[in-house]
Order: sequence, then C-alpha cells, then structure tokens
Amino acid sequence: MTEDPFVTHRSLLFTVAYEMLGSAADAEDVLQESWLRWAGVEQADVREPRAYLVRIVTRQALNRLRALSRSREEYVGEWLPEPLLTSPDVAEDVELAESVSIAMLTVLETLGPTERAVFVLREVFELPYGEIGEAVGKTAATVRQIARRAREHVAARRPRVRVSRSEQQAVVERFLAALRTGRLGELLEILAPDVVMITDGGGVVAAAVRPFHGAGVVADLLARAHRRVESLETTAVWLNGAPAGRIDLDGEPSAVSVTVEDGRITRIHVVRNPHKLTRLNEPAELAR
Repeated sequence: MTEDPFVTHRSLLFTVAYEMLGSAADAEDVLQESWLRWAGVEQADVREPRAYLVRIVTRQALNRLRALSRSREEYVGEWLPEPLLTSPDVAEDVELAESVSIAMLTVLETLGPTERAVFVLREVFELPYGEIGEAVGKTAATVRQIARRAREHVAARRPRVRVSRSEQQAVVERFLAALRTGRLGELLEILAPDVVMITDGGGVVAAAVRPFHGAGVVADLLARAHRRVESLETTAVWLNGAPAGRIDLDGEPSAVSVTVEDGRITRIHVVRNPHKLTRLNEPAELAR
C-alpha cells in the first residue's frame, strides 16, 4: 500500500510552517488545517503532491501569520521563536540548520508575511519562482522582486560570520561552565564587548521586557542570578540545529541559544516562557 504523500512529506511541511511562524505549536495547527484540506481533495488528480502540499501549508501559514501579527505586537516583553530540541544530525545540513536557528528566525520576524514566505520557500527550499507565486498569489516576476528585497533585508541583519559546529560547541560549554560558577571574570572572558541578551518570559514568568547590552551588564546580571537561586543546573543540548543550553533555575527551565563570532558570544536568546518550552524532551523531525 502506497503511503499517503502528506505522511511522506510531513517533516518537510512542518519545517516550512515552523520557519514561517517561528512557533511549533502554530506550525502543528497549520498542519492539521492543511491535512483537512488535503483530505478533501481528489488526490488521484494531483500530479505533484509535494508541491501541492507545500502550497496548501504556505497559504495556511500565511493566514495564521497575519492573524498572529496583532497578538505578537501586544506580547509582554520581547517575543522570541519557540526553541526546538534537535538531533546533531540536523547540523549536517548546514543550510537547514542556519535557516531554523533562533538567530535566523528572529531576523525573519522583521519581514512581512509575504516576504517571509517567499524568502523561506526560495532560499531554504529552493522552489521555482512560479511555484512560489502559486503559493502566495503573486506572479513569478513579482516573486523574484520580493525575493531580492527579502534576501537583502536578511543579509543586512543575519550573523556576519558562520562558525563551525565544534567552535560553537566549545564556546557553549565554556559559557555553561561559567554560569555554574557564577564568576564574573569567567563570564566576561566568554562574552563579546557588545553582547546583547534578550529574554522572553511572555508575561508568564519573570523576564526583562527589554534587551541587555554590553558584556559588563550581561555578565553582572548572570552572576547575580547565580547568587539569587538555591539551585542552578545546566545541560548542553542541541536546539534548532546548533549547540545550546538548557538552564534550570530552582527547577524552572530556560532554553538558551547563543550566536558566536571570533570565539565569543555576541548574542544570547533566553526563552523562559513555559508555553514555549514544551518541545525540549524529544527531537523535532525537520527536513527540506
């Protein structure tokens, strides 16, 4: 018996929705809606199921993204993408790993819905302009222009340097070790002078509503956090295709992703909102 194309391509479809939305929970809702539409189609008449399914998911994700724009504007504090536990194998596909990184998903949040869809479908999944046009309701020529603008927009904001997996892992391990000791000097050694730390508590748990800037400020904050809790546990994990950390402060988990340049951390993303930490126990299945 032939497997249903939706099941065959589910990992791909989830990845498309997740990269467009930055939320695994919303991506799953989009897949559910897309499945219902797929189930109502005369599938024998669909010549290219993969392309057809990507179109359905893209349209549903666009609808969801437009509906979410208001709630994200009203979000308490900084909004960060929902982190995903991933296997080290995801990092083998460098383009996929970069596209699902917290740093990249944060940049994609600065694009409009259509621009984001076009960028993801073209730059990550390498779909033809005509096929993308069918998904977003634009001509191929218009999609080409949108893709160029989106590419320039992202290039100006994405991390400047791509580091190796081993370097990222080494820096993360040093950072987690410094967090465990809480020593200011050790933290300062691993942080870039212009480091930025962003925390997301969603108004559910304590978190800063604005970013922290500068190594001195960030290191002091992390050192003080160490002194204020009874227990601090750190675990090296893989999040969104890169070495990262899980930190438990008095039993409350946080997911910590970092951007590394020249052996030091330039950006720290800390997700504390418990509604975004439900996928830290089983690796997500991603594909392109």
